[in-house]
Amino acid sequence: MLLVVDIGNSNITLGTVAGGSLGAVRRAGTHRSTTADEMELLLMGLLRLDGLALEGVNAVSLVSVVPTQAAMVEAVADRRGIPILVAGAGTVPIAQRVDRPGEVGPDRIVNALAAQRLYGAPAVVVDMGTATTFDCVGPDGAFMGGAIAPGLKLGLEALASNTARLPRIELRTPDRAIGRDTVSAMQSGTVFGYQALVNGLLARIRRELADMTGVALDQVQGILTGGLAAEPWARDLEGVGIIDPELTLKGLAILYAEVAGGEPLAGGR
Repeated sequence: MLLVVDIGNSNITLGTVAGGSLGAVRRAGTHRSTTADEMELLLMGLLRLDGLALEGVNAVSLVSVVPTQAAMVEAVADRRGIPILVAGAGTVPIAQRVDRPGEVGPDRIVNALAAQRLYGAPAVVVDMGTATTFDCVGPDGAFMGGAIAPGLKLGLEALASNTARLPRIELRTPDRAIGRDTVSAMQSGTVFGYQALVNGLLARIRRELADMTGVALDQVQGILTGGLAAEPWARDLEGVGIIDPELTLKGLAILYAEVAGGEPLAGGR
């Protein structure tokens, strides 16, 4: 059984891969001061929700944008004697045509790998998490850069934290863009404004990627992933043909299979 772990700024997401399939996915909040003991308890607890145990894990494939927490997972794997593969610029087997590959978030490179292997390229992966990233995948599967914007929930939290009279609100799509009270006005600005940001930036990036690679615009796929990809309003985004909330975890499974000789993920190319 392979344990795939994605440590983001807001959440730790994990899943298990057996028989070439990704099993149940679990999430917990990311706490930057976690010790190795606490991390071990967290992993054990999340696995136990599905009747599994850390003793049944044969290997770990990890990607993290929080180095301190990655170190804790590595410490747990080390004392348990579990082989671990950490995704990064030097371990993901795709070309990276950017100026400073070592500065790119490793989750973005994993997403590029998964997009090409599972759905083909060229493509633009939109990962909607704490930040919203747009990752360009060339026709040959190379990571070619992209864009980073504030995430939807980050913007909503900033409004509530940095203003005197704006409250924390439920995130849902309002009936109209013109709000008639504070809550509906905030929902309009947040949800519709975020949709407009993603639509506009994705359209521009797809055009640029098509021009850069000499392909037709309709050949550049739009792939949506991340914690917000499952929200109902995400289906209304323009230029998105594929929604796969677990793309990063699948990418970790593909990475381990290709680099360490593990079992291929079903559906991989």
